[in-house]
Amino acid sequence: MSAERIIELEKKVRELTVFHEVGKALTSTLDQNRVLETIMQQISSFFHPDTWSLLMVESESDELRFEIAVGEASEKLRDIRLKMGEGIAGWVARNNQPVYVPDTRKDSRFSNRVDEMTAMTTRSIACIPVRGRDGVLGVIELINCPNPLQFEGEDLFLLQALADYVAIAIENARHVQKIHELTITDDCTRLFNSRHLHNMMEAEIHRSTRYNYEFSLIFIDLDRFKQINDMHGHLVGSKMLAQVGLVLRQHLRLIDMAFRYGGDEFVVMLPQTSKRSAVQVARRLHKLLGEHVYLEDEGLQLRVTASFGLASFPTDATNRADLIHMADAAMYDVKKSTRNNIAVANQGVLV
Repeated sequence: MSAERIIELEKKVRELTVFHEVGKALTSTLDQNRVLETIMQQISSFFHPDTWSLLMVESESDELRFEIAVGEASEKLRDIRLKMGEGIAGWVARNNQPVYVPDTRKDSRFSNRVDEMTAMTTRSIACIPVRGRDGVLGVIELINCPNPLQFEGEDLFLLQALADYVAIAIENARHVQKIHELTITDDCTRLFNSRHLHNMMEAEIHRSTRYNYEFSLIFIDLDRFKQINDMHGHLVGSKMLAQVGLVLRQHLRLIDMAFRYGGDEFVVMLPQTSKRSAVQVARRLHKLLGEHVYLEDEGLQLRVTASFGLASFPTDATNRADLIHMADAAMYDVKKSTRNNIAVANQGVLV
């Protein structure tokens, strides 16, 4: 057997090894990062570039960010963003076509901005689009491969196949995330649902017990909401509930969580928040909900008040069921008296 034939067979074995390792990663885990790291490691072992990266398209900003970067300038690359169309990678993302530039000095699409920011020298560059069902998800980029690539043949085929595996991993992860969101989210308001409330309360009780924190729970029930449904119909009522949910989300801290408990009842969980601080939050939310004008875009100008009940851990209760009961009972103290007010467990209705 000739030396050339042996080299060719060895390359085929390496290619099969790459596909075997990547396929094994895809079928053994839904962890996107583990799969992507396996794929990028295989690219590295096969092509030996100085730096290799996976850039992801951020549709909101129309930019590319470095999701994975390995090699000489990897640390500096993580904070860099490329505009869509900028440089070779940006061109590939915009045009959905692979590109191999063996000499960057001879290609007008090349931008040296990244080289200037990372103090590296890009002599050659290969970029492959990562194609999803709805367009380009990202770009695989190889910088300064030691040997010229066969970009009209086997090397391009291998890189495109690996890019397809990257797309599968990304879309699988997004589908899993979407399914998870559907199981914990209320369809109408986009707030978390009551099932998730119970799970998060158990976690918060454990955390607060361990670190000696307090946390508080606010129950909210919209006053006479049935009249809105009766007068304007359930579709208007659902849209109004969605806007109430939006008001709550927009006026809470990042660590706070809002839930639709059921019907026109909502719950707000305030981690690391004492009863005194929670009362101030309840006053603010009570004022916001009461002053907000709902469904103006629908040609309506609806208003609604709400009854609030508040309880705190561990002051009022030391387990999930009792804490929910205390906050709910405080809320019903308001419903049975004045409505449109706040009651605090073991203190009564606020004036």
